[in-house]
Amino acid sequence: MEPHYFNVNLSWISDRKGEMSSPELDDVIEVATPPPFPKGIDGVWSPEHLLTAAVNSCFMTTFLAVAENSKLDFELFDCKAKGILEQVEGKFLMTEVILEPTLVINKETDKDRAERILQKSEAACLISNSIKSKVSMIANIQFLN
Repeated sequence: MEPHYFNVNLSWISDRKGEMSSPELDDVIEVATPPPFPKGIDGVWSPEHLLTAAVNSCFMTTFLAVAENSKLDFELFDCKAKGILEQVEGKFLMTEVILEPTLVINKETDKDRAERILQKSEAACLISNSIKSKVSMIANIQFLN
């Protein structure tokens, strides 16, 4: 596979806040230092939120591809993600991202297969595989019937 490039531009606005954009995308995102740090700004996306969101969105897109290839029928996929920031040996690290997907499937007989598909998706997520933070998953599989 040829290398792919994803371009992101950042412009400082003021204080601890900037604007992120991409020539490939329509939206602009404000980013800032998060509140746990000095002069952090409440209510604005932070690098820590974006890293957690990258893992979560990659997990979703990987799941959708794996589920489609596996012909898994499902009615709903939602996923909460929690990024954990800790100080380790004097450095701040995102030590773990916990994924909490909720999957509603049509048939209870597909539960084991759905669990395997979620696990395969988490293992194949390229963002999870690209970071050194631990990524764990607590799945909640429900049935329509």
